[in-house]
Amino acid sequence: MVSLPRTSLCLVIVGAFAAVDIRGRVLWNDVCANATALGRAKVVLDSGSEHAGTVTQSGRFLIRDVPVGTYILSVITHDYTFDQLRVDVLDSESSPVEVRPYIAGTPLDPPSTVLLPYPITLSAKDKFSYFSPPESFNILGMLTNPMVMMMVVGGVMMFTMPYLMDNLDPSALEELKEQQSRVAGVQSAFASGDFKSGVSAIMSAGEPSKDSPESSSNARTPQKASKGSKRAKR
Repeated sequence: MVSLPRTSLCLVIVGAFAAVDIRGRVLWNDVCANATALGRAKVVLDSGSEHAGTVTQSGRFLIRDVPVGTYILSVITHDYTFDQLRVDVLDSESSPVEVRPYIAGTPLDPPSTVLLPYPITLSAKDKFSYFSPPESFNILGMLTNPMVMMMVVGGVMMFTMPYLMDNLDPSALEELKEQQSRVAGVQSAFASGDFKSGVSAIMSAGEPSKDSPESSSNARTPQKASKGSKRAKR
């Protein structure tokens, strides 16, 4: 018969005596009123593969034979969220279990100086919402849509443009038509890939045409000046 060394046997005995049962309770509140609303739930340490306990109808739970170490306690449930806690199981008869608040992602060392009461008490913080209600028809949201606004502005321009054209004087109407033809020429030039002609049309858009009133008035002004100079010479 093979006998274990004395040191190994001592460690096994110490570990068996150092293991403790972790107790706690889920407190009902406005978020989760009772065990029926909570449904099936269990409290686990770390991944829960070794140490876990089921929540009873009264809300109590018990995790048996937890050895010395540091653990993260979580409540696994389908519909509710609970805070996570840090649980330290110590080799001490006076206070074998210490409970501290824990925020996911924070390092375990150094531990928090805030100690929570033991046995552990937990309460639901929020309820998961797996379904969102369908949105009702919103006329304001539809009108603020950019596509709808473009359609509305285009419709208004289509109906008001004939009235504006009728009220324009002939010279302004002729100038407007000339500008529209220039814009159409630039667009067709760029659409066909003739960028040189398009750029030339844009550069010449600001220059007055030969048939415009401004060019004709500018052409007449030097003639008047020349007549006045002839009279001055006489």
